[in-house]
Amino acid sequence: MFGNKYGIRSVIAFIHDLIAVAASWLFAFLFYANFKVANVPFTLLGDILSWILPVQAVFFLWFGLYRGLWRYASLPDLKRITVTVLLSAALVTSVFWQLALLGIVPYSVNILAPILLLLIMGGSRLIYRAWKERRLYSLKNYEGKLVLILGAGNTALNLVKDLAGNQDWHVVGMLDDDPGKLDTRLHGVRVLGTIDDLPHWVHKLNVGHVIIAMPSLSHRAHRHILEMCSEMSVKAMIIPSYQDLINGKTTVSQIREIQLDDLLGREPVVLDDEGLHGLLTGKTILVTGAGGSIGAELCRQIVAFQPAHLVLLELNEYALYCTQEEFQTNFPDTRMSFVIGDIKDNARLQQIFAQYRPSVVFHAAAYKHVPLMEHENAWQAVLNNVMGTYILADTAIHYDVEKFVLVSTDKAVNPVNTMGASKRLAEMVCQAMQQSTLNQQHGTCFVMVRFGNVLGSAGSVIPKFRKQIASGGPITVTHPDMTRYFMSIPEAAQLVLQAGLMGGLKGGGEIFVMDMGDPVKITELASDLIRLSGLGEDDIRIVFTGLRPGEKLHEELLSANENTVPTPHAKLRIAQAPEVNEQWLAALITRFEKIKALNDVEARAELARWVPEYTPNGESMH
Repeated sequence: MFGNKYGIRSVIAFIHDLIAVAASWLFAFLFYANFKVANVPFTLLGDILSWILPVQAVFFLWFGLYRGLWRYASLPDLKRITVTVLLSAALVTSVFWQLALLGIVPYSVNILAPILLLLIMGGSRLIYRAWKERRLYSLKNYEGKLVLILGAGNTALNLVKDLAGNQDWHVVGMLDDDPGKLDTRLHGVRVLGTIDDLPHWVHKLNVGHVIIAMPSLSHRAHRHILEMCSEMSVKAMIIPSYQDLINGKTTVSQIREIQLDDLLGREPVVLDDEGLHGLLTGKTILVTGAGGSIGAELCRQIVAFQPAHLVLLELNEYALYCTQEEFQTNFPDTRMSFVIGDIKDNARLQQIFAQYRPSVVFHAAAYKHVPLMEHENAWQAVLNNVMGTYILADTAIHYDVEKFVLVSTDKAVNPVNTMGASKRLAEMVCQAMQQSTLNQQHGTCFVMVRFGNVLGSAGSVIPKFRKQIASGGPITVTHPDMTRYFMSIPEAAQLVLQAGLMGGLKGGGEIFVMDMGDPVKITELASDLIRLSGLGEDDIRIVFTGLRPGEKLHEELLSANENTVPTPHAKLRIAQAPEVNEQWLAALITRFEKIKALNDVEARAELARWVPEYTPNGESMH
């Protein structure tokens, strides 16, 4: 009858409203009689109520006044009550006119009764809601987490409303730097002071949690708040990103812990979705190194553009197995193939390309760990990063791949280590392949994308720091002044896709350089991670171990003989690198195919022959 699971409560509310109808008419007659009971025509009142009560009951049920809970009574509920009361009042008046009762029932009573009914029905619901919230969420009885909200704008107000019915949280106040909001009450919550007053109110109210509800807050301000919370042993949390909110991926109440990305100072990437659909949608896409951090994220981003077939090529069996488990669960509607293979194995690549005929290749497979490649494995780094790239690129040309995108690194700029030099040589190979006679016949567009470190990638400093924190420290940093460029894994993958789309602007063979922002001091990164773990530097020490072999103090995005030109995308520029020709490439490949094996010193000497800006263990590392 009442259309919801709260049957008993709805019946009680229904009875209350019928009593309110009787009370409104009684009080209307009392007002008319100047509250002299003897002058109230109770016989007439009884006759009126005998048919008004059933009429009102039908209206109340017809307009669905009992499908919600009084505890959540809101403006839409009040509007529904108002419409119901006004329509029923109009019907009652018309009945009075038909029965010639308008002269008997005073006009003032006929007008006052529905007004009183509206006040009783609406007021009782709002009073009940206020009482319920005060009883459930008072500081005296509340057992959830006490929280201060930083911010008093629309996002913060939405958060207050979302948390009002959440028994896990109780908002005790808000802090905002707008002086016009000080001491005001927003949705019943007082704006206590400014952001810098946080320590005072945390201690005064015994708060254990702080929620940052200011999507436009600068990353520097995020770090300042995190430092204050760390000093007070208060847990700092944040609402989802503004981009996720407007895209509908999350709601304000989906609070999360602050992450390193929030402190990095990177603005969201704006992708050319229409162009990327043209590049990826309905096509076969091959990604090498698909089990690695960048390769897997590239695949996640590519899936969103609905390729006809996604081929994930990986040498590491376990990494590919983990990727397969994830992708088959999360993207069951996408056609995918999970392929084991080595990019240096020409026969295997021929088999893969003949079977799948990819239109676009994203080449993310590489040996990239600097110290590991510097000792014992230097020649393997050259074979994989250079010869593997050549064999893959040559296969791509023969099978008419439209675009070949090489994922490169800032360590290829003025390299001082084997990894960086091998990646620079891979760039040069792709530059030469673009101009080769063979490619003039087939038309593959080669694109290189250079960027710095990505947060959390396999073998990077972030997982290492987290592991050291988990074991109680210390965190080891090679040098107090060391800096690196950082971006998030999703941002890096998005910019690789964008660069892949833009490749060919200058005829192909472009080296795209990402806007990496400002370099980040590794010691600051370590401190941020300590604070994000809820600890202080008294709990986890930072110790300095000295630069490792092949390591630079500061990375670069351009070499001394390179300049850049802008592109239509604000975060991508094209490096004007020295060109190499087909004869140079032929000499390189002939030389490398003759070499069976080299030790580390010989491998570095061989790299120096082909990469002019390479200075192994040179002064530039200091």
